[in-house]
Amino acid sequence: MVKNEKRITRKFFLREDTVRVARDLLGKLLVVPDGDGNRVSGMIVEVEAYLGVGDKAAHSYGGRRTARNEVTYGIGGKAYVFFIYGMYFQLNFVSGPSDHPHVVLIRAVEPVEGIEKMRMRRGKMNDHNLTSGPGKLCIALAVDRDLNGADLTSHKIWIEEYRKISDEEIAVGKRIGIDYAGEDADRPWRFWVRDSKFVSKMQKPAR
Repeated sequence: MVKNEKRITRKFFLREDTVRVARDLLGKLLVVPDGDGNRVSGMIVEVEAYLGVGDKAAHSYGGRRTARNEVTYGIGGKAYVFFIYGMYFQLNFVSGPSDHPHVVLIRAVEPVEGIEKMRMRRGKMNDHNLTSGPGKLCIALAVDRDLNGADLTSHKIWIEEYRKISDEEIAVGKRIGIDYAGEDADRPWRFWVRDSKFVSKMQKPAR
């Protein structure tokens, strides 16, 4: 078990610099307890920032506001969970003040606690494949639509301090799967831990 629990407060998510929030999430511990209250957790090793109204890759680009993305217009520190490809959920963290629909997509975590539970949920496979992608980690941590809008300081899902990641350990590059976003597809808003075996997709870092 992880000792000396130190939860992240809402103040962390209220910053308007979502790119900085994304970067700072690397090394933090994502905890989603199971139905019996047992901790199931993973260290965040890969994220992407989506900058709202002005970002062609964001669900809220151009001020788009729907029932699905409504939570992104709320106060920072909430979970934004959506279904994609008719198959997978994806977990995002809302960042900034209200009416500032910026989010950080959690692309990969490195399992820390409840690994047997993750294996059971994901089926028999190499451990490196348990949580190495946004859909995979949602299955492993049992993240689904029920957590959409959940407070990231609640008992359902929360973030803790875990490991300090230095600038030298962080790789920066383009976000994945957004070729439709024009010039925004080239924004260096994806961050990952260089030496982690759980990163979803390796690419040549921009820096």
